[in-house]
Amino acid sequence: MNKYIFMFFVVIFCFACKQNQDDHKHKHGTEHDHHAETTPKKSKAALKKELVSKGFKVIDYVDQKTKDTVLMQEYFIAFLKKGKNRTQPKKVADSLQRLHLDHLGKMYDLGYADISGPFGDLGDIRGVTIYNVPTIEMADSLANSDPMVKAGRLEIEIHPWWAAKGYSLR
Repeated sequence: MNKYIFMFFVVIFCFACKQNQDDHKHKHGTEHDHHAETTPKKSKAALKKELVSKGFKVIDYVDQKTKDTVLMQEYFIAFLKKGKNRTQPKKVADSLQRLHLDHLGKMYDLGYADISGPFGDLGDIRGVTIYNVPTIEMADSLANSDPMVKAGRLEIEIHPWWAAKGYSLR
């Protein structure tokens, strides 16, 4: 009998905790949800004006299917290619790899890069970073400040690339 009473209280406790969590989430929301509620979404025209004022190249068009205005921005895609100096000892190469990842993380945190990643094969093009900056010169400077590039393990090739604002990978 004591087992059943104990189980009853465990079940009640679990439901009470779950209800408390739900009430807390509803009352306080997550940081993301709260931010979304307090920050009004910018119109395409306002976003376009803001981007242009910061020096970005943008174009817009009306999607014939949805009749929505699509705003596109010029980004810069940096191909990280095998460099000419790949003879560093393993310990040095491992250290450079950590510094490289730190650099990419910093670019993301500062809002200069939106996505980075290696390719899945061992070809000459090792990876890519998409820079969200107004000029190719800025993207080139940021890409070439990567410790792997400075050490010659990687080389950079940059191309302008257009993408619609607000869309994500699927």
